[in-house]
Amino acid sequence: MPKNYAKFKIPKEVSDKILQVIEITKNSGKLRKGTNETTKAIEKGLAQLVVIAEDVEPEEIVMHLPVLCEEKKIPYVFVPSKVDLGRAAGIDVGSASIGIVDFGEAKNQMKDLLKKIDEAKNQ
Repeated sequence: MPKNYAKFKIPKEVSDKILQVIEITKNSGKLRKGTNETTKAIEKGLAQLVVIAEDVEPEEIVMHLPVLCEEKKIPYVFVPSKVDLGRAAGIDVGSASIGIVDFGEAKNQMKDLLKKIDEAKNQ
């Protein structure tokens, strides 16, 4: 059952590429892991992309993130699994959300991905 906060769906290949970008970013850029840290990064205007897991229970934990992102004009995207999101970020547990502050070596890959995210959002 789709969650109320997941406003759009992205293709699996785009989701997989986002997780790859997070893995690259954890080594060469800067991530904020977890909903509290992600929220702070959004509020301060530091986040360049917010990645939110679709399987968060209870969903109230992350419901505010899309609204905040739209308010601050920060792109956001959903991935299917919080476990996969946590692994990509280099932690052993699931993560409800990740805020990317600096893409590092993944900067060039992100330009193409942001276009695909916008396309999925506008469908």
